[in-house]
Amino acid sequence: MADLLRPRSNGPARLRELLARAHETKQPLVLPGCYDALGARLIEQAGFDAAYMTGFGTAAGLLGRPDVGLLGLAEMVDNARRIAAAIDLPVLADADTGYGNQINVIRTVQEYERAGVAGIHIEDQVLPKKCGHMENKAVVDASEMVGKIEAAVAARHDPDFVLITRTDARAPHGLDEAIARAHRFVDAGADVLFVEALEGIDEIETVASEFAGVPMLFNWAEGGKTPPLTYDQIAELGFALIIAPIGTMLSATRAMQGFLTSLKRDGTPAEVVDELMGFSEFTDTIGLPEIVDLEDRFS
Repeated sequence: MADLLRPRSNGPARLRELLARAHETKQPLVLPGCYDALGARLIEQAGFDAAYMTGFGTAAGLLGRPDVGLLGLAEMVDNARRIAAAIDLPVLADADTGYGNQINVIRTVQEYERAGVAGIHIEDQVLPKKCGHMENKAVVDASEMVGKIEAAVAARHDPDFVLITRTDARAPHGLDEAIARAHRFVDAGADVLFVEALEGIDEIETVASEFAGVPMLFNWAEGGKTPPLTYDQIAELGFALIIAPIGTMLSATRAMQGFLTSLKRDGTPAEVVDELMGFSEFTDTIGLPEIVDLEDRFS
């Protein structure tokens, strides 16, 4: 857990180290998605080495709305800052399209760095964007995205800050265009390649073969367009990172719906209270013992 009295360890260097190890050993790094600081703490307690701030989950959590470009840079960075401050793990964050042109991307990179995250991914969608597994997406000209990546590389203060480039061209323009763009984006200086919403194992294998030797991200989007491969299959294909962006949100939402249904039916939580985490267990989970220790130390 992030200690209130000690600074966090160097997130970018740690994420880059984990990424390099995963790429070399062909054992992908798994990053569960979180949309708030509580979820981030649970990811850390579960023993993962890094966490992913999901844009889909952030939109749902902050607005109760779908991921269709309703959130701006300030709101996303503010959420990323809270998540990064809550844990001692490196945090990879969704940065959507970079929130504008190349100049906007420069500020985007610098604001996420100041927020304490270890890396971001930016995509080539037209602003306002949509979740990568939704329909009717559109992408900018490839040259415009190349300029954004080059600006992002130049903008980072910490050379270890990880920059991931994502292309959404598969849906509107087909696999060949997505591959062509991906080559240009890697050449522009991105650290990791993310080809979004591939359909079918054949497409995944084609991309993996085309970019053998390039660190790649596999988006295990729960219920999305990409087939639900096993960890061993993804490792065999050579992916270095696996994000599971919305599973925590889906499971939490289902659990809350069940609780609320019972409360509405019965008028009190009496029938389901034994199924809930205990109050003391929860306060321990969110760090009350540390606060008590600090009160004793400084009172």
